[in-house]
Amino acid sequence: MKRKTVGNMQCPVARSLERVGDWWNILILREAFYGVKRFDDFQTNLGIATNTLTRRLNDMVEGGLLQRQAYSEKPPRHEYVLTDLGRSFRPVLLMLVAWGNENFAPEGRSVELADPVTGLPVEPVLVDKATGLPLAEGVHVVAGPAADAALRRRLEQRKMV
Repeated sequence: MKRKTVGNMQCPVARSLERVGDWWNILILREAFYGVKRFDDFQTNLGIATNTLTRRLNDMVEGGLLQRQAYSEKPPRHEYVLTDLGRSFRPVLLMLVAWGNENFAPEGRSVELADPVTGLPVEPVLVDKATGLPLAEGVHVVAGPAADAALRRRLEQRKMV
């Protein structure tokens, strides 16, 4: 059964989830950031069924997150590399690591984020690109220039908690 698409909703969260909303997709991206490129390595590291991995990789190539590159002609073999769009997911993945460590690791951190030069642990924060200031809890979502009338009404009635 094909799931309902949310990619046509006028919402950046829905459109983003259309590309990476499946947990397998996020885990495949995690592995790609760890340097995994080959089908067998994705399958081994994730313990994912062959048909599911094939479908997810094809969707991610079609969605522009990964690019399929040949590394052998006989037999034909491909590897999967991050595109610019795929690499732009990195901050989201880093925030998921930090959020998971803070909220869902009662046994302690199995993965930490560290500064590549000092090796010291780092804790990511969300900052405004223009000012460099951390985003405060008071930041809320407002209608953008492409918002239709219905979305404008919804956002005017509610503030993000």
